[in-house]
Amino acid sequence: MDRQPLQASFQLPDPALIGSLRFNEAGLIPAVAQDWLDGAVLMVAWMNREAIERTLATGEVHYWSRSRQELWHKGATSGHTQCLRGLRYDCDADVLLLTIEQSGDVACHTGARSCFYDDGPIPSAGGAAAVPPPADVCTELMRVIEGRRDHPELGSYTNKLLEGGDNRILKKIGEESAEFVMACKDNNAAEIAGEAADIVFHLQVALAHHGVSWREVQLVLAQRRGAPRRE
Repeated sequence: MDRQPLQASFQLPDPALIGSLRFNEAGLIPAVAQDWLDGAVLMVAWMNREAIERTLATGEVHYWSRSRQELWHKGATSGHTQCLRGLRYDCDADVLLLTIEQSGDVACHTGARSCFYDDGPIPSAGGAAAVPPPADVCTELMRVIEGRRDHPELGSYTNKLLEGGDNRILKKIGEESAEFVMACKDNNAAEIAGEAADIVFHLQVALAHHGVSWREVQLVLAQRRGAPRRE
């Protein structure tokens, strides 16, 4: 994925914020790295004052390696760098939340997208085939739809739509859109939300049918944020 300029709504924070942070006795603070598009938690590492200063100065995330006792430019060797898209600290000022754009979509040293892929009693090896991390509800829904597409299930409504192709899918989008319009005309909040959810579902089925990922849609929306206003 080609890196896009930082959103107009985000500017690298003032390094003076470091003065508000509470570091531990070793001079470190934990940092949670979160995907900038779907909110998935990708990894947790440690930062010290120098790591934060370098991150804010370069726009690329730097951590502190406790094992090597040195500054660690994430991805300097692997190419899986992290472009900073946002930074916040928690109510106690002792944890950082980094919103990042992960190059190569790989944050874990095992080759997995996220370090958080295990949920059973026996740890696995991770890697590219690891279970993806939890994300926003629309991303999770798209995963289910793509799963039905790739591994059809008997009696699945999603598979019936996919089997019908554009004719069936697009007809449903038209029907759901009309029902959404009517719900808005009736000013019924619950029905508006329900019909909007129906549109999103059928829209995602159409995307899956045509091999377009939900992330591609998210990226387009993100790129439009802060773009010049249209007349």
